[in-house]
Amino acid sequence: MSENKKALVFVGMAGAGKTVCVDYLKSKGLPSVYFGGIVLQEVLDRGLDWNEYNEKIVREDLRKKDGNGALAIRIIKQIEDFFEKNKEIVVVDGLYSWTEYNIFKEIFGDKAIIIAVVAPRSIRHKRLSTRSVRSYNEEDASLRDYNEIVGLEKGGPIANADYYLANDMSKESLINDLKRLLERLKIKI
Repeated sequence: MSENKKALVFVGMAGAGKTVCVDYLKSKGLPSVYFGGIVLQEVLDRGLDWNEYNEKIVREDLRKKDGNGALAIRIIKQIEDFFEKNKEIVVVDGLYSWTEYNIFKEIFGDKAIIIAVVAPRSIRHKRLSTRSVRSYNEEDASLRDYNEIVGLEKGGPIANADYYLANDMSKESLINDLKRLLERLKIKI
């Protein structure tokens, strides 16, 4: 793999701000892959309605059959396709499990740059309660946190991230921090 090729892999709890970062990078023309897109495609391939319930069933089924790395294994092919098309940087939206983290580090080594977007629980839950799509009340947000931390071991990838972006202020502040990180990594967009 070329020295310049990198996968910017975003991880964080729901409401932390991963989508803000990913959307910014996509708006600058960087290609991206989305873990949730793997699940969505499988939902549609199975002829199911696209809703949160069916997504959860499919996501859990994929992981039950192929292990917690099931989505990573599938999405790595998409990343490699972009690399083959001479794309130097690929944005990866939504790393979840410790197994996925290990797969990315095994396949890409230091070319997989794990970036954790973090925010205090109270701020994340407030954001989740006001989202126009998939809003959560406090109880549902807490349950989702628990399922991601315990069921998917999401704390491992966050704790072992290569870089952190704190998102406890404004979107503009988060984007400015992301820009500074890209400069530090010598990534021009």
